[in-house]
Amino acid sequence: MAGKKQFDIDTALDAAMIQFWRAGYADTSVDDLSRATGLNRSSIYSSLGDKDTLFVRCLERYATRYGDKYDAALSCAADRPLAAARAFFDITLERIADPALPDGCLVAQTVMATPVLSTSVAARAREAIGLQHTRLRAALKAGRLHDEAAESFATHLAAVNQSLAVMSRAGTSTEQLRAIVDVTLDALAQTLTASD
Repeated sequence: MAGKKQFDIDTALDAAMIQFWRAGYADTSVDDLSRATGLNRSSIYSSLGDKDTLFVRCLERYATRYGDKYDAALSCAADRPLAAARAFFDITLERIADPALPDGCLVAQTVMATPVLSTSVAARAREAIGLQHTRLRAALKAGRLHDEAAESFATHLAAVNQSLAVMSRAGTSTEQLRAIVDVTLDALAQTLTASD
């Protein structure tokens, strides 16, 4: 249409996602989103939705982007469960090390902000963090861990993964984060060896 400013919705969603990721839901205003996306308030509302709607879209975008990478990393779990777990953590460590991205994890920081979120946004955040546990448990079961061990290690690996994101925001070095992963993988290796 003549006179209407065109914009790339994917670029706008990525910019909004980075803004929410950097500042958090509560500390991001519609004006912040306007500055981040280059869109005026009315364009944000008409094209991307209200703040809750836009945030859920960004959270889903983030969860899908990294979820797909985690799924690919874990895809070799049936044959090489330890390598799959290492590849899983490598996704997180690479994201943390990327200077173009904010520290931490959008899903983890959203779950921690649950008290200030609407019911629907909080539920979506809990669902997103639960998917990580589900994918890890499935991978560990495929790697021949029995149900109880797969459940326990899925909980542990998901917790370690989220703590890496939180610790990165606190300034923990990449070397220290890798050391945490190594301890976790050593424990998994011992359990896998014992289950053979």
